[in-house]
Amino acid sequence: MPKPSVVAFDLGKVLLDFDYSIAAKRIAARSRCDWPDVQKLLDHSPLLYTYETGLMTRAQFYERICQETGFVGSPDEFGAYFSDIFWPIEPMVTLHAELRGQGVPTYIFSNTNDLAMEHINRSFAFLKHFDAHILSYEVGAMKPAAKIYEVLEKLSGRRGAEILYLDDREENVAAGAARGWQVILQTDPEQSRARMHALGLVNSA
Repeated sequence: MPKPSVVAFDLGKVLLDFDYSIAAKRIAARSRCDWPDVQKLLDHSPLLYTYETGLMTRAQFYERICQETGFVGSPDEFGAYFSDIFWPIEPMVTLHAELRGQGVPTYIFSNTNDLAMEHINRSFAFLKHFDAHILSYEVGAMKPAAKIYEVLEKLSGRRGAEILYLDDREENVAAGAARGWQVILQTDPEQSRARMHALGLVNSA
């Protein structure tokens, strides 16, 4: 395969790990619901999809959570509980730094929301070192919808095998592969580094 010109990273489970149960337990402590029910609402419901595609504002999302769970905290409390659930996957942060050190353009390509991104941008300095962030709530579409992939192609000025894309979800990498992108299904950092090394992008471990 040809050496890619740009690299696009998913955020959650690729550069940052996360656990919605952290948020669910904090929110449940101020609501009428048990935390597994809160987690299901946060992680596997149409409500989160609507928020992360930009069809619902932060205030509307907070109001719906309050309605569904009886949460009694303020919007600021909710925002802190909901968003402070991330920690860095250090080998991947290092891998990204190596790409940047070699002048490879890089992009964040993520299904996410504004509350999470505000927290992430405050907490993790490496997020500043990307050429652009392509985010579902800003684009109005979530992976694997074609629209968000088209935005990355337009912003990067690259198509097909010029793009290398890492994601932890099979359906998302499949959508990239269908566009001719080179893809890595993220399973662990060592395998991702090995694939990038084989493509001539980074050194071996």
